[in-house]
Amino acid sequence: MVGDNIQIGVYNIDEALKIAEEEGLDLVEISPNADPPVCKVVDYSKFKYDQKKKQKEIKAKAQKMVVKEIRFGPNTDEHDFNFKLKHAVNFLETGAKVKAFVHFRGRTIVFKERGEILLLKFAQQLEEYGKLEQMPKLEGKRMSVIFTPKVIKKK
Repeated sequence: MVGDNIQIGVYNIDEALKIAEEEGLDLVEISPNADPPVCKVVDYSKFKYDQKKKQKEIKAKAQKMVVKEIRFGPNTDEHDFNFKLKHAVNFLETGAKVKAFVHFRGRTIVFKERGEILLLKFAQQLEEYGKLEQMPKLEGKRMSVIFTPKVIKKK
C-alpha cells in the first residue's frame, strides 16, 4: 500500500480500508496485476482528475498527421506532373502524408493503364522523400496511392 508517495507496507484489504477511512480518503487500486496488488490512499475524485489531465497532455503532445491530396487526370502533361511533384516533395518534407490520385471522367476509365503508369512514375520520383504505403488501387473512378514522409521536420 502506498500513501503520500511513500510506501506504507503490506496490509490485508480490511486493514487497508480502515487506514483509508481514518484519513477520510479512498483506497484506490493502482496496479492490480502486481503481487501483492498495489493500492494507494488518495482522494478518488482528485485521482480521476489527475488521470484525465495526464491523458489530455498525452493527446496534445501526440502529433496529428495531415494528409494532402494531389489530383491527376489520366492525360496529365509532363509540366503539370513536375509542378505537382514539387508540391508533393514540399508536403512530405514538412511531415504531411500525400495522397495522389488519378480521377477518371467519362470514357477515360478505359485508360486505367495510363493512370497506373502515372502513379508509379510519381512514386519513383518521390522515392527519396517518402515511402509508398500501397500499390495503386482503383476505387470507383479513382486510382490512388498514399505516401508517408521518411523524415519528419516541423516548421
